[in-house]
Amino acid sequence: MDVETVNNVMCQFTDREGTALGAPLFLPQNAGPQQLQQIVNKLLNNEEKLPYSFYISDQELLVPLETYLQKNKVSVEKVLSIVYQPQAVFRIRPVNRCSATIAGHAEAVLSVAFSPDGRHWQVALEIPLLLIVALCMLGKGHKNWVLCIAWSPDGKHLVSGSKAGELQCWDPQTGKPSGNPLVGHKKWITGISWEPVHLNAPCRRFVSASKDGDARIWDVSLRKCVMCLTGHTLAITCVKWGGDGVIYTDCTIKVWETSQGKLIRELKGHGHWVNSLALSTEYVLRAGAFDHTGNTYSSPEEMKKVALERYNKMKGNGPERLVSGSDDFTMFLWEPAVSKHPKTRMTGHQQLVNHVYFSPDGQWVASASFDRSVKLWNGVTGNFVAAFRGHVGPVYQISWSADSRLLLSGSKDCTLKVWDIRTQKLKQDLPGHADEVYAVDWSLDGEKVASGGKDRVVKLWMG
Repeated sequence: MDVETVNNVMCQFTDREGTALGAPLFLPQNAGPQQLQQIVNKLLNNEEKLPYSFYISDQELLVPLETYLQKNKVSVEKVLSIVYQPQAVFRIRPVNRCSATIAGHAEAVLSVAFSPDGRHWQVALEIPLLLIVALCMLGKGHKNWVLCIAWSPDGKHLVSGSKAGELQCWDPQTGKPSGNPLVGHKKWITGISWEPVHLNAPCRRFVSASKDGDARIWDVSLRKCVMCLTGHTLAITCVKWGGDGVIYTDCTIKVWETSQGKLIRELKGHGHWVNSLALSTEYVLRAGAFDHTGNTYSSPEEMKKVALERYNKMKGNGPERLVSGSDDFTMFLWEPAVSKHPKTRMTGHQQLVNHVYFSPDGQWVASASFDRSVKLWNGVTGNFVAAFRGHVGPVYQISWSADSRLLLSGSKDCTLKVWDIRTQKLKQDLPGHADEVYAVDWSLDGEKVASGGKDRVVKLWMG
């Protein structure tokens, strides 16, 4: 009688930062993702069994180990490193139809943004009030083209910045301006970022960047500029307020502390203009204490506590990471708290990099370029993973679904496209805009996508 022998392979589980989970184990080669899930849950002593995905050399393991080893001609004599990554328990459906078109803008729509709490809706019209506030009513507060908008992570304030260099605060409940515009910048506003709610609740401070080369910190309660960050000799194109409490500005990337506005360090590497900055914790910084369940909070203290828990969980054992995308066709991955030198130089785009964005779980970085492609990179190592091709024009902006499984892109070719991260293929093509699509955003609850562009309309898309 033949006894079937099962070959074993020595495996080492690690988290995405490279921290080993226990000692190397001999695993049967016929073990697949389901068996690996059981082993990892056991090793982590999880009372509640959680879903995990597994990666070998940035490639997701979807088959038994044996099949993978044979296909990729991997030696079984070496220890096989398997990265385990927690998956979102919830699953976002891909959007596939336009549910509303909001017209009436005098100029192209350059920025769309969903509120973090998801409560700003007009149910009868199926149109989020936030979009009416942020886009249709801006004409009542600004005399010039609106270039960017940003919600406070507690959902209480919306700020918009114009080509005239003015900032306007809005009351989301009424859709009306709260007070006069905030003035101080001499040229147009290029970016707005709020202080994270886990550092300060309720939200009061935000930072604005301008073509005049200054970044300014404002207090919405005092209604004035409380700090000016000066030192850039050229225009600033983007700004991020990090979870550690520091502010990042480009063109050569400067890092600022926010009690006195002092320059801490500079991150040098790019040969040309920096177009986009992204933080590995950006999703939880933007969402604060809110998530896809639509939870509510009775006090700012409670909100701050939950937001801090979410931030710490998202950050894990590693430092907050920063990615910069530039006119020089390259990107850099930084760990600014650890070193002023880049961790990785990310090359492969054939034209300027327009937008970079970390996935909500921090595992991936996506980049959009004038070379008509979207590229996917490992969010920890910066290694190239895949290229998504399908757009026939430059790609302007990208946005992630809350479960990190889907990626949305908007292009000069008048379409939006939804990409499946697992299969690395096009999931949905969304034509409908009459002209270039400049701005896209995916709501935190995963239910809706908003897009805006040169045709002066905002479109809402649903699953």
